[in-house]
Amino acid sequence: MAFDAGMLACTLTEIRNTALGARVEKVFQPSRDEVVLQMRSVEGGKRLLINAGANNPRIGFTGTPRENPATPPMLCMLLRKHLQGAKLAEVRQEGFERVATLVFETRDEMGFPTARKLVCEMMGKYSNLIFTDENNKILAVLTPIDFSTSSKRQVLAGMAYELPPAQNKDDPTTVTEARFRSLLDAAPPETTADRWILSSFLGVSAAVAREVVFRATGQTDAPIRTCDRDALAERFFELVEAIRSERFEPCLVMDGAKPVEYAFLPLTQYRGYEIRPFSSAGALLDAFFGTRDREQAMKQRAADILHILTSADARIRKKLTLQRAELADCEKGADYKKQADLITANLHLIARGQSRAELTDYEDYRPDGTFGVVAVALDTRLSPAANAQRLYKKYNKSKNARVELTRQIELGEAELAYLDSVFDSLTHAETSADLAEVREELFRSGYASRMKHYVAPKKHSAPAVAEFRTSGGYRVLCGKNNVQNDYITHRLAGKNDYWFHVKNMAGSHTVLFAGGEEPPERDFTEAAEIAACFSKGADGQNVEVDYTLVRNVKKPAGAKLGFVIYHTNWSCVVTPNAEKIAQLRVK
Repeated sequence: MAFDAGMLACTLTEIRNTALGARVEKVFQPSRDEVVLQMRSVEGGKRLLINAGANNPRIGFTGTPRENPATPPMLCMLLRKHLQGAKLAEVRQEGFERVATLVFETRDEMGFPTARKLVCEMMGKYSNLIFTDENNKILAVLTPIDFSTSSKRQVLAGMAYELPPAQNKDDPTTVTEARFRSLLDAAPPETTADRWILSSFLGVSAAVAREVVFRATGQTDAPIRTCDRDALAERFFELVEAIRSERFEPCLVMDGAKPVEYAFLPLTQYRGYEIRPFSSAGALLDAFFGTRDREQAMKQRAADILHILTSADARIRKKLTLQRAELADCEKGADYKKQADLITANLHLIARGQSRAELTDYEDYRPDGTFGVVAVALDTRLSPAANAQRLYKKYNKSKNARVELTRQIELGEAELAYLDSVFDSLTHAETSADLAEVREELFRSGYASRMKHYVAPKKHSAPAVAEFRTSGGYRVLCGKNNVQNDYITHRLAGKNDYWFHVKNMAGSHTVLFAGGEEPPERDFTEAAEIAACFSKGADGQNVEVDYTLVRNVKKPAGAKLGFVIYHTNWSCVVTPNAEKIAQLRVK
């Protein structure tokens, strides 16, 4: 879903209604493409997020906390210099384009009243954030555009800001019904109505265009020749009037717990899906982008860890393939012994210098009363007895290799299982501290040589584990990586607390602190659901979870972090529900 001009109008209306006159208290830049303005008005504090990245550009209030770098970028420091203490005086949309201008009243270095502007261009891969003075002179720009990038429009500090080049499309908020019908009459009859709307009018996303057509025809891909033109015009101008009068109904389309689409109006075209209304555009954007932003940020910050893990995983899998092939060759050891035995039993029949001998195997009696014959290849340079010794050596070598290869394969498979657990922990990492713990874990596991510039911390603070409260009030702790798993199970948990882990797959250690009691069934179920949510089975159904008392969980000597064994346990089957578990989490 694109952040279209209609959605921009919706968010700007919310900003205008709740934050006009608010003062900027702080400015943050959590990532290269994001700026957060901490604002305060008579209604309280608000955090305004401006994302000018190529993937998810948008503007709106956010309630999702973000981590900030220890050293703020240059743009952030410049915005702090000019905007901290400034008052938001004006919020406007430039025509019906995806361009918003925020005007702030502040004072210059001499103390005279002045204005500063933040221009937010939400145009997909061309998104940008430009900071100007009251005369539109560019003071700073997030992504500079010079002559080598574009010959039509340059955006550089010191230049005068100009709006993006106009498109050859009509503004839907100013178009007349006569103009609409003339454009419709000139359109090719076989063109689908939604594509015609997209190509004819500014700022309309594909989902909104399909919605107009669906409300008019009952189909999303109806050709123009089959459309009732009066109905299409009526539905189109209903949409336009809702935008003009700022009657927005922000809604999220949900497929179970997964957000699929969002818009500033209900998308009735999605039959069989949940259409979830929101009273706030900011809350809608948080719900749609929250998980995506976190996963994307974690993926960028964990790039070095992913490189180490994928390289190690590929190396071990290649090694295991070769070892399994060698182990299969070891099955020939029995043949070597059989041939050596036959040579020894028939030394008197074999002459030195023979390259081949066909020897009768008296242990292979056939139903027709004959015995099997075994063809044995001989080294002509050796005597028959020496040929037998050569084959006995090959037999002993294969026998020893089988033992060692079996051991090495078990070690390789255990290493893969460990790497799988670290891969899984990355999906649950929520903060830089979580990633630092994964890096420390890899360092302690012998991967330090592959981690550039890694310095092990001298002091170790207590891991920040995930904490929950069940419906019955019982405390549940869940590890997000193996460092936290080890800490919960072997440092915090009591002998009579209950330990949970998904069966036969990577997952987190989860402990239900019972205090010597036996909790009700509902609390057991919720703890099992937490363990399933923090595992590779988080997206599955009917996930089997093992649980036992902590006293039954043992860590073998020399085992890697997070590895435990247990022999006495119970099992249950649950279906993970991320939304339910989020409500149980202690913030």
